[in-house]
Amino acid sequence: MAEAKIIDGAAHAKALRAELAAEVARLRAEHGLKPGLAVVLVGEDPASQVYVRNKVRFANEAGMASRDVRLPAEASEEEVVAAVRRLNADPDIHGILVQMPLPRQIDAGVVIAAIDPAKDVDGFHDMNAGRLLAGRPGLVPCTPLGIIRLLRASIGNLAGLEAVVVGRSNIVGKPMAVLLLREDCTVTVAHSHTRDLEEVCRRADILVAAVGRPEMVRGDWVKPGATVIDVGINRVEREGKTKLVGDVAFAEARAVAGAITPVPGGVGPMTIACLLANTLRAACAQRGVEFRLPL
Repeated sequence: MAEAKIIDGAAHAKALRAELAAEVARLRAEHGLKPGLAVVLVGEDPASQVYVRNKVRFANEAGMASRDVRLPAEASEEEVVAAVRRLNADPDIHGILVQMPLPRQIDAGVVIAAIDPAKDVDGFHDMNAGRLLAGRPGLVPCTPLGIIRLLRASIGNLAGLEAVVVGRSNIVGKPMAVLLLREDCTVTVAHSHTRDLEEVCRRADILVAAVGRPEMVRGDWVKPGATVIDVGINRVEREGKTKLVGDVAFAEARAVAGAITPVPGGVGPMTIACLLANTLRAACAQRGVEFRLPL
């Protein structure tokens, strides 16, 4: 059997960002609307700084306005909430993202709840989560949204396929399951207490791994010809060097799967592109302008 096709998330993200840039240009020309994204970073975590820098750069490249709000690591929960509320009230900011993780003294749930749901471009607010579950319009978490785009591009029609999502977080696992249901897949959500996890995974035509454990999903867990989506980004030390690996043993799985996302270069770039798409959607909704980009 030939090795699995690599699903190039970076290429798909680049194409989506080009679509976004064209739509932003149209909105500015026709409506004088320049979507604005604010990213709030608390502390100086190196990985978070890289993520924020990329989000701001891609927003600017797409023709959007961006604001980088920095707070010290010792900032209080009240100070972070106050910064969020100032952005809620700013008419030039249409999307607000608070970079996770937050320092220990800050309750992430409290901060997320303070974000105006109309500006919650991460899709984490309880109101947006409820809208997703109820099938109503709202802002959807960026990683699952990006994965659906990758699956449609790789497979086409997803209806009737058996999907297994390994992981049940509010950020990826749960919304991923709902979006797959919307595509008429038969969905199983597996987790640390799932019996015979390997056998459950082997049933999947679509296998989404989102557990945060390096290379947990082995090649013999994969159904021959399945599409494997690896959400994990794990830093491991090997031969004295730090290496990024996913939640899937890539080489093993590639020998069995029909298509697979790499780490890095798979899901990650699509997450940022979909963040920009959510910002555009939010800006259109706040101004009463039609959102034309299919998602």
